[in-house]
Amino acid sequence: MSELTLLPAVAMAQQIRAKKVSPVELVEAHLAQIEKLNPKLNAFVQVSAAVARGQARQAEDAVMRKQKLGPLHGVPLSIKSSIAVSGFRHEAGTKLRTGLVAQADAPLVSRLRDAGAIILGTTNTPELLMAWETDNRLYGRSNNPWDCSRTPGGSSGGEAAAIASGCSAGGVGSDGGGSIRVPAHFSGICGLKPTPGRIPATGHFPTSVGPFALLGVVGPMARSVADLKVLFEAMQGPDSGDPSAAPVPVRWPGKEDLRALCIGCFEDDDRTPVTAETRAAVNTAAQGLKRAGFTVEHFRPQGLEAARQLWWRFFGVTGGMLLGPMTKSREAELSPLLQEFSSWVAAEPAHTAQTLLDTWVQRDVVRMQIFEQMRDHPILLCPAAAIPAFRHGERSWKIDGKTVQYLDAWSYSEWFNLLGTPAVVVPVGQSQEGLPIGVQISARPWQEELVLEVAAAVEQACGNWRKPPTV
Repeated sequence: MSELTLLPAVAMAQQIRAKKVSPVELVEAHLAQIEKLNPKLNAFVQVSAAVARGQARQAEDAVMRKQKLGPLHGVPLSIKSSIAVSGFRHEAGTKLRTGLVAQADAPLVSRLRDAGAIILGTTNTPELLMAWETDNRLYGRSNNPWDCSRTPGGSSGGEAAAIASGCSAGGVGSDGGGSIRVPAHFSGICGLKPTPGRIPATGHFPTSVGPFALLGVVGPMARSVADLKVLFEAMQGPDSGDPSAAPVPVRWPGKEDLRALCIGCFEDDDRTPVTAETRAAVNTAAQGLKRAGFTVEHFRPQGLEAARQLWWRFFGVTGGMLLGPMTKSREAELSPLLQEFSSWVAAEPAHTAQTLLDTWVQRDVVRMQIFEQMRDHPILLCPAAAIPAFRHGERSWKIDGKTVQYLDAWSYSEWFNLLGTPAVVVPVGQSQEGLPIGVQISARPWQEELVLEVAAAVEQACGNWRKPPTV
């Protein structure tokens, strides 16, 4: 039965339409996989078997009645617990919201249900999403299905672990500084960080306003790029609850349009070194794209370090100021990870009106400068992070004789949050320890279809998803 849960989501939907497998059978297989693996992984914070079985019976009835079926009909999904799912806990990993239950679905959840998806449950996060690993005082630590002594990443770590282990066919995470892409990279799956507003962040906590609306997004996570495409199409479209929303139609490029593009590739940023296997993965992806007919040249835009620094001025300093009133006088209840984040923020001067205005202006200038450089290289191929999945509690790593600190290892993802560009991570290589290594593909804003098509070409050239050893 576990092999059934490891099929791509699109294959599950096809088999349901062909009546080769029933939605009830598929849901039961996933519930069995959760029962088997969640005690090891701690990916889910809540599963409702009764609700999922009820949805499955309704989905099976629709098949038997030959009703019109959506592209995800009968496919079991999971949702990060920072996103509202009606009747499920919506705590975002913090004791400050203990027991809070969503009263209505976020728009993206409603859209997935309209596409026929079945929601199994919600997944674990670090407290208030402020870490690149997943642990909190409500539900504890999530573990990586490739090695339980390591993290699946954060903040969408529970979601990544659930999908990578076949406990879920796919799902939804959120990303303000790598929180979809780093867990996808650590856990050997695919993840899309869209342009802010392309998929509505309505119903997410923290709420998508201010710097969170500039940087933070919600997006699909899955074991294949084809699954990302289906999830993206189901969820995309404007919503009045997202201040970044825009009515951008879906526009899939043709093969000729793709091959006309010149892809800019770089293996490191000349500031934070990456592991040798990470370099190799980027090079493998570049060679695969060349074999597929793409033009790939070495190119690294100037201004990435400025983008990283500005990202922290928004995400770290301004984010800390926004969350401060919620956590004030309740520091003893906070998880060690959030206390650590708060200490980094406290070491920085708070924004004044002038410094916030200066940061905002500098952000726009850096974006314009980098987008101008990307005219000849509209697609970028680069690492997703400096390292593969790290052991629980680690805070620094030696690479090429240089110490890489915790906050520096994820700069490869943070740039694209500051720039507001779409970015996909797709698994390509592996470390000496057998851990997965993904590569990252980005483009200018509103070009999700473009990065997904290039990611699909990388996937086809470099091999499909691999099963973790704990599964």
